Parts: sequence; structure tokens; C-alpha cells
Amino acid sequence: MALIHSILMGAVAGMRAMTPLATITNAACNGTLPRNNGAPPLMSNRLTSTGAKLLAAGELAGDKMEHAPDRIVPAGMLARVATGAIVGMALAPREQRPLAAVLGAGAAVGMAYLTFSLRVRAMRRFGQKATGAVEDAIAVGSATLIARSAAPKRRRFLR
Repeated sequence: MALIHSILMGAVAGMRAMTPLATITNAACNGTLPRNNGAPPLMSNRLTSTGAKLLAAGELAGDKMEHAPDRIVPAGMLARVATGAIVGMALAPREQRPLAAVLGAGAAVGMAYLTFSLRVRAMRRFGQKATGAVEDAIAVGSATLIARSAAPKRRRFLR
């Protein structure tokens, strides 16, 4: 069950490569990653988090441009595989980092092809900007929910 967050966040990387990275670096800076996580220490650096957020914002804006490359081109897939692996490791227990990286990367590849196919069909009817905005909302919302559900639960003490 511990690896489900790695798989789900990897799947989000298939839709938007930088959104999961921005979400996880933000969680690392705020100390809300799971205990004993496999995140590299660099992820909790504020400069790294700011850079990831800027890259994510640029990706969200760039996706709406007419000449934006398809997510399944080699460079796009490489970014998705890399971020899927990184966020997969960051959400998994430290001793499961290698498996989490593979699962996160694999989920990113699968979701990239699935969402590419869905997006191409939706664009014929609704256009690039509208479908991109909907996909952005799904990616950002999903990444946020996954990160929150992976965060350590705070215990409430009764008085």
C-alpha cells in the first residue's frame, strides 16, 4: 500500500512533467513528506522548490500554445520518466526507492500515452486551450491530493 502514492504521482507526471516535481519539492520544504521517505535532500531546498514551481508554471502556460510539442516526443517522455521516477522515490519508504522509481516512471509513460490519446480526441471538439485548462486542473488537483494523502497524519490528543 505504501507505493500507491508513488504510482499515482508518477501517473500525474504523465500528464504534466513538472507539476508533480513542484508539488513534492513544496511538500519537502514544508516537512509534509512521509516519514523515512526516499527524497534526495536537495528537494527540500527552497531554491529547488521555487525553480520547480517556475518550471511547472511555464509548462502549464506552454501547453496552450499552438506549436507546443506532443507529450510523447522523446524529450517530453524523458522528462516524464525522470520526474515520475524522482517523485516516486520521494513518496516511498527509503528502502523501496528503486522499486518506487520504476513504478513512478512506468506510470508516467502509461499515463502520457493514455492522456495524449484522450487529449487529441477532445481537442477536435473543444480546442487546445479549453482541453489544456481542464487537464491542468486535473493534474494540479490530483498532485495536491496525492501529496496531502501521503503526508504523515497528525495525532489529536483528547483532553
